[in-house]
Amino acid sequence: MHLASEEPGPKRRRHGAELKTAVLDAAWDELREHGYAALTFAAVAQRAGTSRPVVNRHWAARETLVRDAIIRASDRFSLVDPDTGSLGEDTIALLEQLNGAFTVFAVTMTAHLAAYFEETGTTPAELRTSVIDQRWSVIESVTRRAIERGEIDGSKLTPRIARLPYDLLRHEVLMNLEPMSSPDIREIVETIFIPLIT
Repeated sequence: MHLASEEPGPKRRRHGAELKTAVLDAAWDELREHGYAALTFAAVAQRAGTSRPVVNRHWAARETLVRDAIIRASDRFSLVDPDTGSLGEDTIALLEQLNGAFTVFAVTMTAHLAAYFEETGTTPAELRTSVIDQRWSVIESVTRRAIERGEIDGSKLTPRIARLPYDLLRHEVLMNLEPMSSPDIREIVETIFIPLIT
């Protein structure tokens, strides 16, 4: 009578989206721990449990790998439309949702991405467009409902003013590298944003 071998079989090979996700998560962790200048394909491959040729097959350049890793990381922070019936409360709720995400990305962009911007010739604003603006449809729906309710004057809601509370949150987080307090978020909305559009 033969006993079954207790030796583990070969590791299951990952393919497609599962493999790409593992590589992008590994690249994000490497970026946050070591910065863009020290990030290597070999280190990312090792952390992801794959080989460097596999990583190179999907990403020919370091900057595209890092950009995709940042986009992947930002996708973990999805915005949920609060729909409270009040623009002020909706905006406060959205800012609270974004508060933690902005902190994570502020620290990464300030401490670890200077070499990325220098190498690619891009700016933080351009990177923000690829990771933040995809959520803008939720913010637009909140302000659109407020206009339809007659709560605010739509003619006063210029693109710059519409972005104002979110720009102020991002500025505070970038300056302090920590989340903004709830009272400060409420102050932005109730004493600055709402009076401008009512």
